[in-house]
Amino acid sequence: MNKTTKTDVDYTTGPVGPAGRKSTLSMFMVMLGFTFFSASMWVGQQLAAGLDFSGFIWALLLGGLILAAYTGSLGYIGAESGLSLDMLARRSFGKKGSWLPSAMISFTQIGWFGVGLAMFAIPVAKEIFGLEVTPDQMPTAGYLLVAIAGILMTASAYFGIRSLTIISYIAVPAVAILGTLAMILAIRRGDLGLVEQFAIGTKDLGIIAGAGLVIGSFVSGGTATPNFTRFAKSGRTGLIITVIAFFIGNSLMFLFGAVSSIYVGGNDIFEVMLNLNLFYLAVLVLGLNIWTTNDNALYSAGLGLSNITGKSKKLMVIISGIIGTVAAVWLYWNFCDWLNILNCTLPPIGIILVIHYFAHRKAYLDGTVGEPVVNWGAVVGVVAGAVVANLVKWGIPAINGMAVAAVLYWLLNLGKK
Repeated sequence: MNKTTKTDVDYTTGPVGPAGRKSTLSMFMVMLGFTFFSASMWVGQQLAAGLDFSGFIWALLLGGLILAAYTGSLGYIGAESGLSLDMLARRSFGKKGSWLPSAMISFTQIGWFGVGLAMFAIPVAKEIFGLEVTPDQMPTAGYLLVAIAGILMTASAYFGIRSLTIISYIAVPAVAILGTLAMILAIRRGDLGLVEQFAIGTKDLGIIAGAGLVIGSFVSGGTATPNFTRFAKSGRTGLIITVIAFFIGNSLMFLFGAVSSIYVGGNDIFEVMLNLNLFYLAVLVLGLNIWTTNDNALYSAGLGLSNITGKSKKLMVIISGIIGTVAAVWLYWNFCDWLNILNCTLPPIGIILVIHYFAHRKAYLDGTVGEPVVNWGAVVGVVAGAVVANLVKWGIPAINGMAVAAVLYWLLNLGKK
């Protein structure tokens, strides 16, 4: 029996074998929980402010379609090859070239992990202690909440895909059911229906711009899709569950944020539930919602740092968790804008992984695909794509970055096998 299969349930350095594959339901729960991202509710608030209900739905559909195509492609290659993002990068970027995408995904995921901890601790501390939490003032109990949440979420990432699956089975139904119930109650208590309430205010956001917000909300996290779909039974299964999960999960988050904004004035379902006098359920939903994304983020960071350092994924998860927990409050107040900039650097990575895989699919499947030291075409493509995504204001940043990265990668690898 292969030693890696026997001792490493997370298949850090090799493809997931038949024994490691999970049921379709388990994979669907993991992927759906992955999309339950509280920051997406902030985007829902922006969409509600700038679009009427019809525009909101069209932006969700257009942005969701593009996002699903991107993540679905990554979900397919992850499931069919059984390889993580970092192991795919070793083939397309090279052994040392893969350090660039591994570092970028690890850095952003640790950052979002820390922001997620503060997104839980700060509003809960405000409600429990009745204190005004500001960038200059955080009660000691607030830091304690950050520490407790950080330990719990790091633990679930430490134990790998098994604990991620357990958390998802608990969190996904709870968040979906309670969040939807709170949203319906908020609408019923309002004076106007959903369509009429959406129509209030200055609607100055175009559908294309709205779709760009939808794509940007989770395109960075979506780049890590192979880390999870590699446990699916087949490439087709990985594709289907990814597309469905992203459509359902993201749409729910955007709706939660939009309804919160237009009926309560807040930016997430936590505030809606507080307004409905459901404090304890609000804390439960907020905590589980953040947990499902945070443990996946830390899991991806651990895999990325393991590829760079050669150390175990579990050790890297612990180190990443400590960094994210210690820096959580500072990250929340100071780093969200920087994290949004970094989000634009990740789609170019994903598109290169997809292009390289389908150009060398047979070699991937029979295990003969090589690992160069550095593929400079991939490195240059990612750097140029990231620059264009951040600086060019026309169109959709993620699409711009992917287009530039794909063209440069192709041109600089002409004639190579």
